[in-house]
Amino acid sequence: MNRFELKKIRRARRKMSIRKDIYGTTEKPRLSIFRSLNNIFVQLVDDTNGNVLISASTIDKEIKSKITEKMTKIDQSKLIGKVIAERAIAKNIKEAIFDRNGYIYHGRVKALADAARESGLKL
Repeated sequence: MNRFELKKIRRARRKMSIRKDIYGTTEKPRLSIFRSLNNIFVQLVDDTNGNVLISASTIDKEIKSKITEKMTKIDQSKLIGKVIAERAIAKNIKEAIFDRNGYIYHGRVKALADAARESGLKL
């Protein structure tokens, strides 16, 4: 087993350990993050009904037009956090449960969470 496979297995174990305690409802959905090498994706998920309420990512047309070439990945994550908070508040969602999805709370994940908090979403 090489180090990349081992890294995926460890992240999956952390993810399942976190997800057994986190559960989103309609009033307080789960803010789930997925980060790839180049992009970051965020969803507000209602686990009782099993559907996605709101989503935002760096590949959305609206957000992609705001991203410049000089923006770092952390700056892009801050923009996504701000957008998801604005969309949530527009749908009368003021609170969410933060699901870091097995990622370390550092860098892009932390920047997104902080930007969402600053924009008025309570995590």
